[in-house]
Amino acid sequence: MPTNSLNINDLHNLSKKRLPQPIYDYMAGGADDEMALGNNIAGFSRYQLVPRALRDVTQIDTATRVLGCDIDLPFFISPIGQPRFFHPDSDLAGARAAAKFNTIFSLSSFSSKTLEEVAAVSAAPKMFQVYVLSDPDLNRQILDRCKAANYNALCLTVDTVVGGNRERDQRNGLTIPPKLSLASIFEFARKPRWVYNYLRDNGRDLANLDDAPSSKDAADFVKYMSGLLERHLTWEYAEEIVDYWGGPFAIKGVMSAQDALHAAEIGASAVIISNHGGRQLDTAPAPIEMVAEIREAVGDKIEIIVDGGIRRGSDIVKALALGANACSIGRPYVYGLAAGGQAGVERSLEILRSELIRDMTLAGCASVAEITPELIRDRLPAA
Repeated sequence: MPTNSLNINDLHNLSKKRLPQPIYDYMAGGADDEMALGNNIAGFSRYQLVPRALRDVTQIDTATRVLGCDIDLPFFISPIGQPRFFHPDSDLAGARAAAKFNTIFSLSSFSSKTLEEVAAVSAAPKMFQVYVLSDPDLNRQILDRCKAANYNALCLTVDTVVGGNRERDQRNGLTIPPKLSLASIFEFARKPRWVYNYLRDNGRDLANLDDAPSSKDAADFVKYMSGLLERHLTWEYAEEIVDYWGGPFAIKGVMSAQDALHAAEIGASAVIISNHGGRQLDTAPAPIEMVAEIREAVGDKIEIIVDGGIRRGSDIVKALALGANACSIGRPYVYGLAAGGQAGVERSLEILRSELIRDMTLAGCASVAEITPELIRDRLPAA
């Protein structure tokens, strides 16, 4: 049971037991040699926390404000595509869990439930992740729907102009259209509960796009996807979306100080430092390793959110100490979702919250505002 999981790795192991191997590989895998994937987690070990003694830590306040939202935790749920691969409740489970913890739930453009369905189950802060579509009218329609459904913020993902080379998926045949091998089919047969749940699920592959064909119609789906996204994505496109949205706006996939400065110049509220969970450009640095450099460059011009590799509450403390305003979690959320639906997601959030409170107490920080650069030590300082 998810409630018996003591840490995020326990949820990871439980999710692995419940998923067919091809779906597990889709969740856990990265691009090429998966160096960026490994770096995301290993990058945190570069930094050490230096506790401060004799501080009053009888009351710990984890509340903060990011993207115009007052939330009770300095971390929130990242947007995840195809969540019905992991549980039939998919996005609804994540939104409800985030609402219980009063933190932001981010909904992917490639969600399994519509943005309206998600809004209906949660009055808590929500962010919609958008890709720039080749149809400008459709872009505006989606943004208008987000406004009507009272989404608090918008997130533009900019690191997926082409898909990463995810060789695990290719070997498993988890492609469009699927080309499953006998071995892959056997792996699905070994998980009848997953197969049953997936077949009875009424979610969709592209729930927010009314004219999208079913992925079961392989040829039509491939043709539709090939013309769906705007390939010539530029800063001018991003600025147009910032202006049209007119509210809190994050650009996800920023990995350089120069791009963070550019994001501030076009009016973005935040950058989300992310290499897409190591699923796009392999050998990219770990997001945690870029925080101090980007903060030094942008000053207070823009909020910084760290996405990638977070597995412990201490990872969140390190990110904040280096200059981040908040963190977002992807795989820890998916591990919980696959392990037990909403209960699993809640367990994931509770694990990180309890670890965060303990680590703040031990570090001598009674509030998020007290997590400052003096708390962190870099074992590998620049030459």
